[in-house]
Amino acid sequence: MTPDSCALPTSCVVPVFKSPLDYQAFRISPQDSNRLALVFDPTVANMSLTYCVEIFDRGGKTPPNRHQVAVEMFFILKGQGQATCDGKTVAIQAGDSILVPPNGIHVIENTGSDRLYALCIMVPNEDFAELIRGGTPVELDAEDLAVLRRADRLP
Repeated sequence: MTPDSCALPTSCVVPVFKSPLDYQAFRISPQDSNRLALVFDPTVANMSLTYCVEIFDRGGKTPPNRHQVAVEMFFILKGQGQATCDGKTVAIQAGDSILVPPNGIHVIENTGSDRLYALCIMVPNEDFAELIRGGTPVELDAEDLAVLRRADRLP
């Protein structure tokens, strides 16, 4: 093998960049106690995935839901709560990861005294982004932006 045969391609696709100020946040239903800030979805990523930050107010939780073919993954950024899937419940906190298989009926709930923040990735999208975008637009507040920028960790 020659050095040139292992060379990287000379063309490059420019990656999509977003900061927390670019995220669009929604409350799916007016009575929901959680908000979803879309980061990447099929309209931006040109592929079937949804990547968002889910923000749960104190006592907030998702309604029980399931996805026919999608896998949903959560990474807890801040806060405490519990995750329930098909009747099994585990305590969750910052640094924990959750993988929900297709057809798993699941709920994420904030049981802590502050907001709960979770990265959420769903592959394939399974109309999740469309459901989120069909909700009511909401603003991310100073607390949300501090967590998303990790400014809450600075002295």
